[in-house]
Amino acid sequence: MKPLLKWSTLAVALVLPISADAHRAWLLPSATVLSGNDEWISVDAAISNGLFNFEHQPLRLDNLVVTAPDGSALNPENPSTGKYRSTFDVHLSKPGTYKLAVVSDGVSASYKENGERKRWRGKPENLSKDIPAGAEDLKVTQNLRRLETFVTAGKPNDVVLKPTGQGLELIPVTHPNDLFAKSTASFVLQIDGKPAADVKVAIARGGERYRTKPDEQSATTDKDGKFSVTWPEPGMYWMEAEITDDKSTVKEAKERRVTYAVTLEVLPE
Repeated sequence: MKPLLKWSTLAVALVLPISADAHRAWLLPSATVLSGNDEWISVDAAISNGLFNFEHQPLRLDNLVVTAPDGSALNPENPSTGKYRSTFDVHLSKPGTYKLAVVSDGVSASYKENGERKRWRGKPENLSKDIPAGAEDLKVTQNLRRLETFVTAGKPNDVVLKPTGQGLELIPVTHPNDLFAKSTASFVLQIDGKPAADVKVAIARGGERYRTKPDEQSATTDKDGKFSVTWPEPGMYWMEAEITDDKSTVKEAKERRVTYAVTLEVLPE
């Protein structure tokens, strides 16, 4: 399979360290490109320090949505959550590209009670119930997070690649299951359906446990939200972008933090 489209490089990729202490949430499919039309994959889901290592806590599957190549919702099979990771299977019974996504919309708050700093996370409707009336130094932030990965069985299609127009989203110019080492892939980042300009995107390759140096780079979106990545090696990659603005839809929150992360597999050239 050859790259579907080749774009000129739109942003300079720089080697920048991603904090070793940062917790990273991810979905890791057992494979992303399969040749048959009746295949299965298994998926790990976790939050960890080491990329794709199970050593911190599982990613909850409450908000998991699997979308089939025709746009219909598909139930995950055999979901399970353990000490360090969640797992589930997906039956790829139709040819085309599937999207696996965990989307969350919640709020976090910090405040003082009797001089002691308190922190809280939950749903917006529980704010008034769980936080004392008259709490001092109350700061509320709306948190929108979208985690995704893509899998193709047989011939790829683009039905699941269409954005929802909500939050931060990746619009693939290069198909996400058509990535090869030494080649350049292009994407567009959107916020609420509009180009997300001048946003830094962090890119890291898995398997860091077995390397003496991390394999990390970053790119910055242009005025149209476009950016490009040249893949140095085959492997599983994780990309993340985050925006903080004042466009919260929760009346108590003056700030909104919007995060997008995706796992992509890059095959040998």
